[in-house]
Amino acid sequence: MKTMGVIGGMSWESTQHYYQLMNQYMHAKLGGHNSIEAIIYSVNFERILTLVHQDNWGAVEKAIAHLAKKLETAGADFLILTSNAIHKVFSQVEAAVNIPILHIADPTAEAIQKAGIKTVGLLGTKVTMEESFYKDRLLHQWGIEALIPDAHDRESLHKIIFDELTVGKILDSSREKLIAWIEKLGKQGAEGIVLGCTELTLLIGQKDTRIPLLDATALHARAAVDLVCSK
Repeated sequence: MKTMGVIGGMSWESTQHYYQLMNQYMHAKLGGHNSIEAIIYSVNFERILTLVHQDNWGAVEKAIAHLAKKLETAGADFLILTSNAIHKVFSQVEAAVNIPILHIADPTAEAIQKAGIKTVGLLGTKVTMEESFYKDRLLHQWGIEALIPDAHDRESLHKIIFDELTVGKILDSSREKLIAWIEKLGKQGAEGIVLGCTELTLLIGQKDTRIPLLDATALHARAAVDLVCSK
């Protein structure tokens, strides 16, 4: 069994959700009292968020790479980053260590392809929706086109994530907005919706919409468990 290195705390609510999902998957896979072998580094989110708001991604890269090296030294066989937006510095962090990092977009893309979907709507923070790192990986490595909400809706979703979900606020009014944005993306041609923020699953589920939801958190967690169990 492999040992997973988890860079979490961005936010702790989503990391807690990851931990629960991964152990549930492990139990379903192996039964008994099996749970994941993991080393978890929970970073103070305020420290990273301050750098993100300053658009200081060079400092974010150095901070996450430093944590990745710590986990590698501690004995992790591979790593996961429990944040979609932090995958903006994925390639730099990957280059800083000698162990693999499981990119969150890859198991999501596999599920999209398996569903026969060619075009998805991508929901997440402004960084995830507006920057190219996520959309380009889906398009160039998997042939999947990603649509995003308009500028006003992106700003509103960003505020819901940071002002509500990352501090534990779950509001019905925000769920209604999210459902409306999903329906709008569906009318624009999205055959499925990628929940590309680890906190979004705290707010919405498949029961809330007819359009297929691709839960990047759950898919990433399941793929990580499969790696833990691989030889």
